Amino acid sequence: MRYLTAGESHGPVLTAIIEGVPAGLPLLDSDINEDLARRQKGYGRGRRMQIEKDRVNLLSGVRHGYTLGSPVTLSVENKDWTHWTKIMGAEPVTEQEEKEMKRQITRPRPGHADLNGAIKYGHRDMRNVLERSSARETTVRVAVGAVARKILAECGITVTAHVLEIGGVKASPSYSSARELQKLTEDSPVRCADEEAAVKMMKAIDDAKEQGDSIGGIVEVIVEGMPPGVGSYVHYDRKLDAKMAAAMLSINAFKGVEFGIGFEAASRPGSQVHDEIAWDQEKGYYRKTNRLGGFEGGMTTGMPIVVRGVMKPIPTLYKPLMSVDVETKEPFSASIERSDSCAVPAASVVAEAVIAWEAAKAITEQFGADRIGLIQENVRKMREHAREF
Repeated sequence: MRYLTAGESHGPVLTAIIEGVPAGLPLLDSDINEDLARRQKGYGRGRRMQIEKDRVNLLSGVRHGYTLGSPVTLSVENKDWTHWTKIMGAEPVTEQEEKEMKRQITRPRPGHADLNGAIKYGHRDMRNVLERSSARETTVRVAVGAVARKILAECGITVTAHVLEIGGVKASPSYSSARELQKLTEDSPVRCADEEAAVKMMKAIDDAKEQGDSIGGIVEVIVEGMPPGVGSYVHYDRKLDAKMAAAMLSINAFKGVEFGIGFEAASRPGSQVHDEIAWDQEKGYYRKTNRLGGFEGGMTTGMPIVVRGVMKPIPTLYKPLMSVDVETKEPFSASIERSDSCAVPAASVVAEAVIAWEAAKAITEQFGADRIGLIQENVRKMREHAREF
């Protein structure tokens, strides 16, 4: 499977085309809209979430509620487009209109793609950069992830994301199952399963907003039900943990990723890092611990995949940092676009989507890409093979 996204932050639509979705997958727009709504929630979100109410249009690849095996096209309309038709329209403008046009940007914001993108493509108006580099693009990546989660669900695989830290406030969630974790997370304004920590996180967000600042955090994604041996040790670019790490770092503002105990492994002896192997009649092979986060040798172990991502504070600040105007070369305080004081809760939904995509892609590559029924049968056989090995 593969996909492309297209569209600008204030353009008419955001679009994704997914190739390789297996035929026979039950898929409704409501399956996707639920995840789009989850992305727009979260304590600390800005005014944009009040403007946009994202809903998907299924434009191809689905008939009567089931995928056909042909490319699936997803489209999400930007409700704010009516205010941006002249500024972002595809039609040429006159020289006078261009001079009179407001919202041209010649002042790059620290922490954004503005200056680097302008240098790369030769844009004097950096709106040409920020419109595409905006995190608004993650809208359709969440839509794509919702399709991936449907594939995984058909194979008995669940993906759950939650927030572990915001602004230095760390959570210690307690839960007995992925289903309980999902409920606790969905009920929390900051998508945190630790109620006490969630209250402190909201206070940290309020404090940052009052100070004109922003804060980041850590999200965790857990994938349960993956059969062992998914991925590969044969080639570097087929290692599934490497693909998931790249996916996590592809999310706007994410700067670090770890599996299991992650960076903590650097300070532990090997006896406290690796997971001992055991076997019983019911489960077959399993690990007594899961410090490596469900991976060995670039392949799944059958234990839950546990991957975390670090999100930096959003760089658009209401007490802006210093920069340089590319036209005058004079210093200035960076311009302010609409911003959130904290987008970590929403980012956890995006993280869930991109990890779900990599898991689903790996499943279809290894167990058959044409029909969902064939994939289900092959996954079942792999689980039996691993248990009886």
